[in-house]
Amino acid sequence: MFATLLAVVVALVLGHVARELTAVLREHGWYRAWLGWLDARIGASAAWRGRFGIVLAIAPWLLLVALVQWWLHDVSFGLPWLLFAVLVLFHAWGPRDLDRDVEAILAAPDADARRAAAARLWPEGRREQAGLRPSALVGGVFEAALRRWFGVLFWFVLLGPVGALGYRLCAITAEDAIAARLPAALVAGARALLDVLDWLPAQLATLALALVGDFDVVVGAWKEAGGASLRPDPGFLAAAGRAGVRSELADEAEDYAVSGVAPGTALVHTLGPLPELRDAMSLAWRALLLWLAVIALFVIGGWVS
Repeated sequence: MFATLLAVVVALVLGHVARELTAVLREHGWYRAWLGWLDARIGASAAWRGRFGIVLAIAPWLLLVALVQWWLHDVSFGLPWLLFAVLVLFHAWGPRDLDRDVEAILAAPDADARRAAAARLWPEGRREQAGLRPSALVGGVFEAALRRWFGVLFWFVLLGPVGALGYRLCAITAEDAIAARLPAALVAGARALLDVLDWLPAQLATLALALVGDFDVVVGAWKEAGGASLRPDPGFLAAAGRAGVRSELADEAEDYAVSGVAPGTALVHTLGPLPELRDAMSLAWRALLLWLAVIALFVIGGWVS
């Protein structure tokens, strides 16, 4: 578990310190080329064109990564495994920096630039969902946090490098621009699998949002959005995130009202435009840090025992 935590921390630090390498090391063109190659070679087969075609797409790579991580686990005190885990996790994380995408929206000089920046919150295959309404942007932040952070981290902690890479490849197949060129049934199968993979991370991310924010408000929104059901639909995370942000903004407005300052004007002057977006990022980061703290507690517990 310590090696897992160290790999996560190193990948996070590298993502912020070596941002110029992010575009290179998180490029998944090789997988898109693989999908195109498979479609050209076996595109007429029923196995490829069915809902389980996703297995043919990702299984060879997952098998390769699983073999490597198994082989490296006990080599040289696990140091090669750690380096391999950092590399795979860094490759699967993102692929873009969520902080930078949000900063680009806030720094946009006009509505067209802001709309173009906002579209980058969503995967290429879902950018028609982009909008400039604060509720849409806040929902986009939490959906992006699930795809870029929480989903990858959960499956990495559970299964190691093979889990992180498997999640990313499934997300690319389901939501990337290349999905438009793949068989519809295959893409539908990938989306169904992605919803299943997202369900547990989204539940735990929602719990973290409740613990670092307004518990009652977040849990109420989670229930209203169907989070208490077993249906594999992670949309409740965005609903819970929007509720948490509204609660935080209401608390800030109340503080300004008590001090005798007009709430709306004060929020804009203090936080700049779209304070909802800034609060969403703050809430998402606090939830991520809580996840890391829990992992650290497991590490400490293992040492003590």
